[in-house]
Amino acid sequence: MNDIIEVLNPYITKFGIPVTIILATFVVAILFNRFYFTLIKKSSFYLKNDPTKYNFVGHFVSALIYIIGFSFAVISIPQLKTVATSLLAGASILALGVTFASQQALSNIVSGIFIVIFKPFRVNDRLIIRDTLTGVVEDITLRHTVIKNFENRRIIIPNSVISNEMITNSDLGDEKICRFLDVGISYDSDIDLAKQIMFEEVRKHPDYFDVRKPEDIEKGNPEVTVRLVSLGDSSVNLRAWVWSENSAKSFVMYCEILENVKKRFDGEGIEIPFPHRTIVEKMPKVK
Repeated sequence: MNDIIEVLNPYITKFGIPVTIILATFVVAILFNRFYFTLIKKSSFYLKNDPTKYNFVGHFVSALIYIIGFSFAVISIPQLKTVATSLLAGASILALGVTFASQQALSNIVSGIFIVIFKPFRVNDRLIIRDTLTGVVEDITLRHTVIKNFENRRIIIPNSVISNEMITNSDLGDEKICRFLDVGISYDSDIDLAKQIMFEEVRKHPDYFDVRKPEDIEKGNPEVTVRLVSLGDSSVNLRAWVWSENSAKSFVMYCEILENVKKRFDGEGIEIPFPHRTIVEKMPKVK
């Protein structure tokens, strides 16, 4: 047993310290991430503050821990220490090569910093990207932005890409949102009755938000605006302006009001036209 220890002793002495440093680096990084991000989530929930910049700082510090830890591990090995010294002597050449090799990575980091500073969007904001991607910002890392869509899937977009996209942010500035409730009725239906039904169904919904100012109320402006917006080929098209406090409530409210309006129209005899086809059957010519 003593012979085995004597044989392994040089290797333990040589690699024991670097391995210990690497393990300690992983432990410190894991503990930091666990406690830091747990604290940020709790403070964001109770204080209702924006966690974007804190998340980004957390990812930066975590990366710094790994860089420092692995650097000490390399330096602690005598053979690699000589190599490291030689590399530092040609630091300018190395830096130039690294810059070209990691241009995309550096671009993502710089774009992430700009996103955190200028805040075109934040964590928990609802975004629409390219008119096709919709979801909630879950995290902004050094390299990419994580968006959770409404199917509970994660969309990973590099920071350099998303910073160049045209984005619709439903939560930037004023969170109130307006949806258009468009309904077409037949030409022989009662327009006034249809507008009244739409007005009542929107107004009585608990999530409807009255955006009128005091001067609008004094002027007698209606609480819900319903107008005839166009005359179609087979329908008279009505539109109601449906306001809600935020985007999350808006979608559910829109669906419920649309269903209620359809039921009221059915009960009041107001027809929503649907396509009709006239089929002409020609008899074959008799020879």
